[in-house]
Amino acid sequence: MQEKLFDSEAKVMEIVWEKEPVSAKEISLIAADEIGWNKNTTYTIIKKLESKGFIHREDPGFICTSLVSKGEMQKKEASTLLNRVFKGSRKALFSALLEDEELSGEEIEELRQLIEKR
Repeated sequence: MQEKLFDSEAKVMEIVWEKEPVSAKEISLIAADEIGWNKNTTYTIIKKLESKGFIHREDPGFICTSLVSKGEMQKKEASTLLNRVFKGSRKALFSALLEDEELSGEEIEELRQLIEKR
């Protein structure tokens, strides 16, 4: 997976991940309602996602399914952010994330367990 997922494409992928298998028409109705896009905008983004290999569209009904999981995409985007903004430093990334954030005892324990599993 080499392609970047742009913000507009990520919005459509969220709909696909949540509803799949889902028709292009249903995606466009959800995007119109939640984002305010017209049908042509949504269909253009669906075509881009298909050409990039993120989704598969099948007739009849232009049924869309993801070819990339949400988890895979989250890992790729996190890695891109880590390398581009923090020069690969996980410590710098976590420091930036936690600097102004109040964490509950439960959240701190969950983070501790994640680190210990590594």
